[in-house]
Amino acid sequence: MQSIKLNTHVGSDGILHLDIPLGITDKEIEVMVIYQQLKPSTTTKTPEELGWPPNFFEQTYGSCQDDPIVIDSEGDFETREEIL
Repeated sequence: MQSIKLNTHVGSDGILHLDIPLGITDKEIEVMVIYQQLKPSTTTKTPEELGWPPNFFEQTYGSCQDDPIVIDSEGDFETREEIL
């Protein structure tokens, strides 16, 4: 017996479509489906919980304000044959 767990979406038609490659052919199998509706996540993680150092955004916000980033010329590109 093999177990496969996945999260998927039920469309507006209310029908769940499952396409699960099993790697077996020409065999009889028994399938059991158990479903549980997921509650939407309402909690937003803090920047620290996402791996940013404490006060990173407060300390770096506006740091390039007086020294804007200038993009140099991209140079000349080779002319290529047109694909038809």
